[in-house]
Amino acid sequence: MDQTLQERLHLVLEQQRAAFRAEMAPSREVRLDRLERVRRMTAQHSEALVKAISADFGHRARQETLLADIFTVESGARHAQKHLRDWMRPRRQPTALHFQPARNLLMRQPLGVVGVVAPWNYPYYLALGPAVGALAAGNRVMIKPSELTPRTGELMAAMVAEFFAPEEMTVVNGEAELARAFTALPFDHLCFTGSTAVGRIVAQAAAQNLTPVTLELGGKSPALVDRSCDLKLTASRIAHGKLFNAGQTCVAPDYLLVPKDMVEPLVQEIRGAMRRLYPKIAGNPDYTHIATPRHLARLRGLLDDARAKGAKIIPSHEEKTVGRGLVPQLLLGVNEQMTVMQEEIFGPLLPIVPYVEVDHALAYINRHDKPLALYWFGRDAAMREHVLSQTQAGGVTVNDCIWHLGQEEQPFGGVGASGMGAYHGEFGFRSFSKEKPVFHQSRWAGTRLFFPPYGKTFDRLLGLLKKIA
Repeated sequence: MDQTLQERLHLVLEQQRAAFRAEMAPSREVRLDRLERVRRMTAQHSEALVKAISADFGHRARQETLLADIFTVESGARHAQKHLRDWMRPRRQPTALHFQPARNLLMRQPLGVVGVVAPWNYPYYLALGPAVGALAAGNRVMIKPSELTPRTGELMAAMVAEFFAPEEMTVVNGEAELARAFTALPFDHLCFTGSTAVGRIVAQAAAQNLTPVTLELGGKSPALVDRSCDLKLTASRIAHGKLFNAGQTCVAPDYLLVPKDMVEPLVQEIRGAMRRLYPKIAGNPDYTHIATPRHLARLRGLLDDARAKGAKIIPSHEEKTVGRGLVPQLLLGVNEQMTVMQEEIFGPLLPIVPYVEVDHALAYINRHDKPLALYWFGRDAAMREHVLSQTQAGGVTVNDCIWHLGQEEQPFGGVGASGMGAYHGEFGFRSFSKEKPVFHQSRWAGTRLFFPPYGKTFDRLLGLLKKIA
């Protein structure tokens, strides 16, 4: 790596660290001001963000950027402002009888400097979303945007420099080599969003500095259709969840598990729903393109591999792909030898796996890596609870797709191969804080009875504690 860039990274980190040491407990007013600047910055540059993200994608639906990248940051900052007083308040904790009249408090303190590595699919939200939690917690923030969205990265750097001093928050842009050096910095916390494969590398780099990490990694998120579902409603919601951002969403439904006798009618309903959402693909301003030619070639390769191994490919529309506006495809007759059933798809391809018994579908889910999201569609409450109790996933939406991601009152994060740690709302505040236990001893502490010299009094007291503790 270029020595100048490497020195720059360390210089920025040390500048932020020095600023943090000079203000280790930012007041609520300081934090509110920083959150307000995030809101004003986002609102003021929303149109520029729409254009930059669309240019990076080749075309990105304006409304998807407004909702998924801009509104989410604004609402997250507003939520943090509203609740910040309560989040910052020290928590009174219970104190065991034998330590009273002492008392326990849990004090929430900022960690220091938080690094954020953002992906390309939601380039603004997945950079500023974690930053909101870090700023609310009183930290300084360094952001590394994806090199695959260079226009957005350059715009973000200019925006942040306009609204924040570099020792508060800054953006550094560069290629993969810079990203590797960034993740190797001795941050006080590192938040990474991306693939599981890269997440493992990031975790190893952070481990060299004992840097705690939040990893949001994705994976193959299943949608389990129960025979008690409303078929038409289920199809419309699956179609929307799959095709939002052209499937380039970490929590998009990756494949469907469907009762065998319902596969054909559901396929027809999903195709109809896709055509209602997008009457055409080519030239449709509402339909987002695949982000890069490399990603488009990968998706075509998944289709070719599946077709060669016996899958039946059913397009949603009777038209051909133009440019990077990939026509959605449903895949039947898939098996685990196909690459499309081994890798996260991250595009508008939807394999459908039939099942006979629900427990067979659950066994299929559970013998694979734990997914970032799981979706269940149905009206049978007992079956819903059975599925929820017998599966593991980072998060769940019942009778819809992806909306659990937008809940500021709930944690968002993975489990196992789909990630570790969580953020959003208070959960992000806590992830980027040290919850420091503080024990306040009383002048009249009974613990003096355990001081030496030891004797029968010690033995009697210890015996009593064993009975009451």
